[in-house]
This record gives sequence, C-alpha cells and structure tokens, in this order.
Amino acid sequence: MGILQVTLILATLLCSLVAGFLFAFAVVGMPGIGTLRDREFVRAFQVMDRVIQNNQPLFMLVWVGSVLALAAAAVLGLMRLDSLGRWLVLLALFAYLTGVQLPTIAINIPLNNRVQTLDVDAMDEASLEAARRDFEPRWNTANAFRTGVACLVSLLLMFVLTTV
Repeated sequence: MGILQVTLILATLLCSLVAGFLFAFAVVGMPGIGTLRDREFVRAFQVMDRVIQNNQPLFMLVWVGSVLALAAAAVLGLMRLDSLGRWLVLLALFAYLTGVQLPTIAINIPLNNRVQTLDVDAMDEASLEAARRDFEPRWNTANAFRTGVACLVSLLLMFVLTTV
C-alpha cells in the first residue's frame, strides 16, 4: 500500500467522522435539545459547544486533520491518479472546503459565539425566545447543508479508493 492509498484512507476516515458528527447533531442533538424550553435549550447548546470551543483534543484532531489529510490526498492525487480520480479528489476538496468548512466558519461558529455570550440566568423569557429564534433555524439550516456536503465528500472519497 502506497502513500496515496494511506492518505486517501485517512482522509476518508476523518471526513467520514466529521460527516457523522454533523449528522448526529442534525438528527439527534439539535432535535433532542429542540424539545427543551428556550432557557434550557440555550443552556444545553452552550454546554455542548463549550466542549468544542475548549479545543477538545480528539475533536480538533479529527476536524483539522480532515482538512489536512484531504488536502494532502489532493496534492498526491494530482501526481498519481488518473484523470477521473484527480477530478474527483479535487472536487471532494473543493466541496469540503466550501460546503463544510466555509459554512462552519461563516455561519455556525459566529452563531455559536453569539449564544456563548448569553447570560441565560439574567434573561427574561421574551429575550430568550428571540435569541433562540435568531439562532436555531439558521444554525440548523447551515448544519443540514454541511452535513449533506460532508456525506457527499465521504462518498466521493470511497469511490476514489475503489479505483486506486
């Protein structure tokens, strides 16, 4: 097994773990806390997000590692894959950067940071309801999009792995 295959396997694994993480938030995490009242919803999201924002080591390894491994696979693929494989790995990298990482940086993280500034104990019910209304639909929409793209990237990488 060569360096390209090892890099593709690592990129596929890490991107698939990210896809699974986003999928779990989309189908379990957010629907679960979505049943809570506004105060408990905001507090629950703050607690979950704080684990990530405190640079949980395994999460950071997977999240950052997925980008690095996929970029390395694309560079190696340019030199060692056939035309279709090169295009698919480049498409996977482009999709991952623009459809997973960019929405995370441009939408989800700023929304997360805004929620982190809320002092739920000092807020009245109307303020909590407004804060949730400004957060939850946008966050869920962006997360659904990046989940779909992350799953597509994983499928593309699996396909490329079957051709090398």
